Amino acid sequence: MHSPRLNLSPEQISRLLEKALPDPNASPFPEYSFPPEWPKSDQRPAAVLIPMLKLEDGWHILFTRRTPHLAEHSGQVAFPGGRADPHDQGPEQTAMREAWEEIGLQPQDVRILGRLMDFVTITNYRVTPVVGQIPWPYPLKLATEEVSRVFTIPLDWLADPENVEEQQRILPEPFPPASVFYFRPYDGEVLWGASARFTLTLVNILSRNGTVPSIRFTAS
Repeated sequence: MHSPRLNLSPEQISRLLEKALPDPNASPFPEYSFPPEWPKSDQRPAAVLIPMLKLEDGWHILFTRRTPHLAEHSGQVAFPGGRADPHDQGPEQTAMREAWEEIGLQPQDVRILGRLMDFVTITNYRVTPVVGQIPWPYPLKLATEEVSRVFTIPLDWLADPENVEEQQRILPEPFPPASVFYFRPYDGEVLWGASARFTLTLVNILSRNGTVPSIRFTAS
């Protein structure tokens, strides 16, 4: 068994995330190149949880596959999350609430490690990815109307530039064609789009200790 290249402690991960977090007033990172008429003032706050778990071969990240009948991002690989409720006290509470509703993850069982930068998606959500460590194995309970499956991918695999590429994707009007990140299939699943960007952002932050090559990550 090989030694994990990203064999970081939770404390090291928290420090790297805190160091990388931009100014709170910074503009969010766009998922694509938005046209000038895009309604920037109507961004809806949302959050996702990026669950990290430690196995014998190192860190893994937990993903969900959304059910095919949902109105938005149906059938896609994603993180548990969704739009903020008025009573949520920040992105962490939104992410914890959604993770409880979608996969039965108890908030008290999640160790918050930090946040990533905010992203604005093509559906005009301003998404805050929240990174948390979860125990494993864990008795997850899926909301089957939203989530059809959960699975994990090793962090080392996600950090290998050979496993990800940019592809041109035709977007609906008024968006121009854009470069979209796609990972190679893993366990029969394809990670791409906004969730791939969140993942690559996390990978690049954790790779800044020089242990793995940094994957190029730029706006389209």
